[in-house]
Amino acid sequence: MAARTAPVNLPWVEKYRPRSLGDLISHQEILGTIERFIEGDKLPHLLFYGPPGTGKTSTILACARKLYSDKQFGSMVLELNASDDRGIGIVRGPILSFASTKTIFRSGFKLVILDEADAMTRDAQNALRRIVEKYTENTRFCFICNYLSKIIPALQSRCTRFRFGPLTVEQMKPRLEHIIREEKVTVTDDGVKALLTLAKGDMRRSINVLQSTSMAYEIVNEDNVHLCAGHPLSGDIVNIITWLLNENFSMAYRRIVELKTMKGLALNDILTEVHAFVIKIDLPQSVIIYLLDKMAEVEHRLAANTDEKIQLSSLVAAFQVARNAAVKLKAESEEIKDEP
Repeated sequence: MAARTAPVNLPWVEKYRPRSLGDLISHQEILGTIERFIEGDKLPHLLFYGPPGTGKTSTILACARKLYSDKQFGSMVLELNASDDRGIGIVRGPILSFASTKTIFRSGFKLVILDEADAMTRDAQNALRRIVEKYTENTRFCFICNYLSKIIPALQSRCTRFRFGPLTVEQMKPRLEHIIREEKVTVTDDGVKALLTLAKGDMRRSINVLQSTSMAYEIVNEDNVHLCAGHPLSGDIVNIITWLLNENFSMAYRRIVELKTMKGLALNDILTEVHAFVIKIDLPQSVIIYLLDKMAEVEHRLAANTDEKIQLSSLVAAFQVARNAAVKLKAESEEIKDEP
């Protein structure tokens, strides 16, 4: 792919956003289906749903560019996102006005793109039902959302649904390497791996972290990526696990608090990484189940905005109990072995 001429200060997410269906890196089955719809002039109302950064908005914008020329784009496409008013007023005003107006000098249909449609009120969604049906002859709607359950069934039934799943590492890596080459960024292999791991299938996040790290540091390596993203380093997590399993309550709590304060870490991020380590530790099954249950409780309480220090105490206490239980189980198993 050739480098695009773009303003120097443009975020890389927009600078390297795919402009055609051929530029998109995943969901080939979905793209193939949509291309057949366009070529047959049978595009239905669309509903794209799935996690952020998986190509939903890029896909419909690429479709719009295929349907309309640059001159037509402004008059034939209405794009609204979460920053706009999402109440019933916007439906009865701009959306109704745009959808109900026929094109006199141009053939074909208009396109209304409603990004973050799951942020729309239920009243607004109910008002849209009739508009979608009434003006199908000259307007197509594309709803984009993260959570399908937040779209009312009446709207879902009027659309052809496509789920955009998280991107795989194999899909993301070539695009990320292309951006690295174009921007002449110095990146290590472990830096690329960290970018892909932290993104968790979100292409937008990987590009944003790459740009932030390249601006903050001369070299993009694993440590710098983690520091820039505010994510715990693997070495820090090993230390935390070691303290939890070997130190007494007071010492483990104090050391983790010091590390959190020094590195500016969130307990939620620590929990996520500790969880990945716990399931790999050679502990009795009942102890692992107990730890996972307690960690889930801590995460649930954190989601309810409880105090982090209290929840950290709970986490340390859970590991103390688990450690004692593991020692007891080991002693019991050894006694059974020693019996004649």
